[in-house]
Amino acid sequence: MDVAEQPLLPAYGSRSLAELTPSLLAALGAPDQANALGIAPARRVCLLLIDGLGSRQLSQYAADAPFLASLAAANPEPITAGFPSSTPVSLASLGTGSPPGGHGVLGVSFEAGHGELLDALKWTTHRGGKLVDQREALPPEQVQPLATALERAAATGTEVRVVSDRLFNGSGLTRAALRGGEYRGVHALGDLAAELVTALRAPGRGFVYGYHADLDALGHVYGPGSLAWRLQLSTIDRVAALVAEALPPDGLLVVTADHGMVSVPADARIDADADPDLRAGVRLLGGDARSRHVYAEPGAVDDVLAAWTERLGPLAWVLTREEAVAAGWFGPVGSPEMLRRIGDVVVAMRGDAAVVRTRAEKFLSRLIGQHGSLTAVEQEIPLLMLRG
Repeated sequence: MDVAEQPLLPAYGSRSLAELTPSLLAALGAPDQANALGIAPARRVCLLLIDGLGSRQLSQYAADAPFLASLAAANPEPITAGFPSSTPVSLASLGTGSPPGGHGVLGVSFEAGHGELLDALKWTTHRGGKLVDQREALPPEQVQPLATALERAAATGTEVRVVSDRLFNGSGLTRAALRGGEYRGVHALGDLAAELVTALRAPGRGFVYGYHADLDALGHVYGPGSLAWRLQLSTIDRVAALVAEALPPDGLLVVTADHGMVSVPADARIDADADPDLRAGVRLLGGDARSRHVYAEPGAVDDVLAAWTERLGPLAWVLTREEAVAAGWFGPVGSPEMLRRIGDVVVAMRGDAAVVRTRAEKFLSRLIGQHGSLTAVEQEIPLLMLRG
């Protein structure tokens, strides 16, 4: 591990995922959308997000994705994901046009003001050995109260479509991050591509967002760069190429991701559930294996900070909530409520290390591919553009 490694701070306000959707909608002519990325005007815009495709993975495995690699050669400068570099956080930044500190979806799991951890992917709480749906107790529109960029655009006459897995229609995360567009649920890559192509060929001014999850899933299970992962990359590369062939003369295809990914070997996993130093004084432990929110018992913050700093040493950046906010990890924090959702101690892992929970997160702890931290591998994501 490079002991001089520094965290790659997200470029909030200039070149992060939060600037992308507003910039694209501004390029369509939608009012009250800031075009921080300076994207030129277009009539139809298709944004395809490939979950888990970091810029460095695309560069390393360019031979498996010749179409996307050709776009990367023409668009070499990445953007940053945001912190934590995890799917619910990134999708909320993409959908709202706000950094995490503004929209308040602050991790894979975090305390949302009800004394328990909210799983932002499933919108559930783990209680009594069961998962409890929290969409009524914690309405997504209240947990993430900002109007989305999609809502703002639709209200001014821009046609907005969201194309994703049919199972995500009405989910807590969809309601929190992507409300405002017409949801088109799909079953597989074929109808994902068909919906995107159909949207691009429609008349008038329009924006379509498409989401592909399977590359991330295979990266988690087998590791980024595994044979299964590379074959999936080749498959989504072909889908992107097919969509590009349907671009009208005044259309724009944009491909991005929500985070990169690192492979975590077994000997680099620290089990917080079995480590008394990491359990002492901890009320709740949220986040994911590469980025942890540590909520301390009353009066125990200093002891928890000292214990985690000592135990992890050079394997992590360990800051208090106040230090992490001051350092810009979350961007501007919108309210005291949002501030309280951040752990008393915030941990971002370095190198290929991870803090797992083998009892509370049995499945997640076994995964090879992980993400969430502030390393360049996780933060740098592609911004690939092609005009018709």
